[in-house]
Amino acid sequence: MDGDPFFKKKDAAADKQPRPGVVQKIQLAEEPPEEKVNNETGESLSSLISTGKAQLDKKSLDLIFAVEQMIQARTHAETTNHELQDRLTHTSGHVERLNKDLKNLNKVIEEREKSILELEHKLVERNLKVDQVMEDHREMYGTLSSEMDELKSTIELERQKYANLVQKHNDAISEKLKKMNELEEKIGRLETENAHVKQKYETIRQEKAYLSSMINDFATRMTVPFGGNTPSGDITDGNGNT
Repeated sequence: MDGDPFFKKKDAAADKQPRPGVVQKIQLAEEPPEEKVNNETGESLSSLISTGKAQLDKKSLDLIFAVEQMIQARTHAETTNHELQDRLTHTSGHVERLNKDLKNLNKVIEEREKSILELEHKLVERNLKVDQVMEDHREMYGTLSSEMDELKSTIELERQKYANLVQKHNDAISEKLKKMNELEEKIGRLETENAHVKQKYETIRQEKAYLSSMINDFATRMTVPFGGNTPSGDITDGNGNT
């Protein structure tokens, strides 16, 4: 009990010099009926001390003064106790409000935590979907890249084939043009030769006709007897004239 702070405060209050004016103001402001009785007792003791100081000895005066100090200390302690009780009541109400607020806050925190967990779950699901989409995109990109490479190779091969075909076509056209030019030249030469042959044939034909006429004329003359018995009308010249 010696270590109790309440008793230490009480002893300290008893050791201090009392202040009757302050104590009296506190008692008048908020004193229960018990405190008023104690004040009346203190006042009677004070009046007793003031009237009989001359007749009492020093020891009695010290005892009376000590009792008065104890009464004042008790009054001060009760006042302090009431103040502390008021503070305790106010603090209890405040603590109760704080506990209520804390309960509400805990409820809000639980709801927020629940919402956060739901959002985290949705976020995880969305991240999984995003990862799946990214994986599908990578696979599709890889497949498309492979197909594009194959298409590029095919296009390049077809382009080379087309270039070769164009080259062959151009070569064939050039060859055909060359042959056509050669044929045109040959046709020109043949036409010239044909004209010469025709002219030669015509000359030979004319010569042959002339020779044939001469042979016929000669044969006719050879068949005519020498004596002039042949009528004059039957004799023809080399041109068939009589």
